[in-house]
Amino acid sequence: MMSTYNYFGIRDMKKYSHILELVRGANPLVHQITNYVTVNDCANMTICFGAAPVMSHAPKDVIDLDNIASALVLNIGTLDENQIEGMLAAGETAAKRNIPIILDPVGAGATPYRTQTAERFIDELPITVVKGNAGEIGVLAGVAAEVRGVDSAGIEGDAKDAARSLARECGVTVVMSGAEDIITDGIRTLGVKNGVPLMGSISGTGCMANPCVAAACCVADTVDACATAMSALGIAGEKAAAMCAGPGSFKPAFFDAVYNLTAEEFEASAKIIEY
Repeated sequence: MMSTYNYFGIRDMKKYSHILELVRGANPLVHQITNYVTVNDCANMTICFGAAPVMSHAPKDVIDLDNIASALVLNIGTLDENQIEGMLAAGETAAKRNIPIILDPVGAGATPYRTQTAERFIDELPITVVKGNAGEIGVLAGVAAEVRGVDSAGIEGDAKDAARSLARECGVTVVMSGAEDIITDGIRTLGVKNGVPLMGSISGTGCMANPCVAAACCVADTVDACATAMSALGIAGEKAAAMCAGPGSFKPAFFDAVYNLTAEEFEASAKIIEY
């Protein structure tokens, strides 16, 4: 195993912190078709991370938006037929412009409707990144996995193998979120060990990661971009948890920590492993 992180110190993190700085310099416009539970949080997190959000799913609107956007996020958390139509129209436009498309298959495996919709998008659109929890990724990879509502209830076998399998089969980069985030394009595999359990105590931290991943993919290699975004949010979660009393105070502290995260803090705290 070749590491960029070990327990005796952190090295080689400048290339990741540089991606964070590139995002803030470029301020990419990230079009998001996301769920109504977390839409405001996703917009605000996009700004805190250094990008610009635009939120719309109307089929007549998304084509024009994706002719100017730098990246597209598709989140299937609260699906309806009109939204699916808008996602397909947006994805086709993004494909023509070759901009990153990030798919969050929220709840894939919980219902056939969600699973089939996620599979349809992967089949019909040139998805850049599929980002989900272990259960969602496992279901899409065809391994035994369990999803309860929108949360993972576990996966059989080796999580890295499942992520690599989906990446190779579908030609995407996979981000499997968890206690250790797994990022792979089927060739390179990175692990990110930043974060705290309190991040799971509020709704939508996974959804909020999507536009950060999308923004980073606009300025860097996809695998490194995903690792940067996931590590930055994990570091911010660690900082926020150290100063809050619980979920209610954690959320605003989390936004502040993302907004105020410096390259120096990132380099000192990032826990990124290359397997």
